[in-house]
Amino acid sequence: MPAKRSPARRPTMKDIAQRAGVSESAVSFALNDRPGVSEITRDRVRRVAEQLGWRPSTAARQLSGEGAATVGLVLARPADTLGVDSFFLQLISGIQEVLAERHLGLLFQVVEDVDDECAVYRRWWAEHRVDGVLVVDPRTDDARPDLLDELGLPAVVIGGAPDARHPGLSTVWADDAGAMAAVVDELSALGHRRIVHIAGLPGLAHTERRIRTLRAEADRRGLAEVRSVTTDYSDAEGAAVTRRVLQGGVLEGEIPAGGMVEGGIEEGGSRPTALIYDNDVMAVAGVAAATELGFSVPGDVSVVAWEDSALCRMVKPWLSALSRDTVEFGRTAAKELTSLLDGGPARAVRVPVPRLISRESTGPCRA
Repeated sequence: MPAKRSPARRPTMKDIAQRAGVSESAVSFALNDRPGVSEITRDRVRRVAEQLGWRPSTAARQLSGEGAATVGLVLARPADTLGVDSFFLQLISGIQEVLAERHLGLLFQVVEDVDDECAVYRRWWAEHRVDGVLVVDPRTDDARPDLLDELGLPAVVIGGAPDARHPGLSTVWADDAGAMAAVVDELSALGHRRIVHIAGLPGLAHTERRIRTLRAEADRRGLAEVRSVTTDYSDAEGAAVTRRVLQGGVLEGEIPAGGMVEGGIEEGGSRPTALIYDNDVMAVAGVAAATELGFSVPGDVSVVAWEDSALCRMVKPWLSALSRDTVEFGRTAAKELTSLLDGGPARAVRVPVPRLISRESTGPCRA
């Protein structure tokens, strides 16, 4: 039997002191940027620490009151919808890029609902696990900002509109209303009067903003047959809703221009000539479902995806989509959080309005 290898020993301040030829207290002063050593000694100690691969202990940082060197992100969404969601993959990529520059870790957790998310925040705060949090999917009736205020946990809300009730929280937000208005402008100019918005999760602030804007734009143009249907963002629900609306039905929970439909399925609804999907995955699934039913895109129905991605250019026809730099969105959020951790003020930062890129999936209405 091969001999069991001993784990590698982590370098310590004592190792650095011996290699640099100084006392351990001098090493502590130098690495913690405190007075008591000359700049020459400070530079020598730091070079030796880098050569040895020394890193500060998280536990030691906590005991000294310097923080956990970690920020948290909790996602309260169905876990099976995340693997195909390009938005969150790009968002986290941008976040991680900034955190890596600051040598900060990202603690990520998926939970069932907002109550579980709040419980995670309380546990992280009690255990000093994170120095701050990034909050996604703001709700219309959201308990998280009050809790984070109560805990005094630095936080950046991603995607929420500025909220004067919580001046201690930073917000990074996109103009969903302006983006939806641009989509309706484009479809209306192409002659479309019957539009269905296949939306994301109900109760999310950005879902409600998009629905309200669609309703307002429809009222302004006199478009009576405009409606929204909420889903879980999955390809399965995107395809199922597409089949139902193209076959002339109305789903339970559908939101028309005038308000919520009560009760179950209402038969005999008018077939839409344009579909707006709240993400790229549902749009691709919707095109496949429409094709299976014998409808052509854009001949019979035009399609617009909310989030542009490589997926939108891997199908035929290529999908018209709202494009934004989601990686930069993540970078901006992470920069605002590190600013809070450095003692900076809370701010509301708006990122550029998503831009509609017209491709092969939208065309003139033939009806």
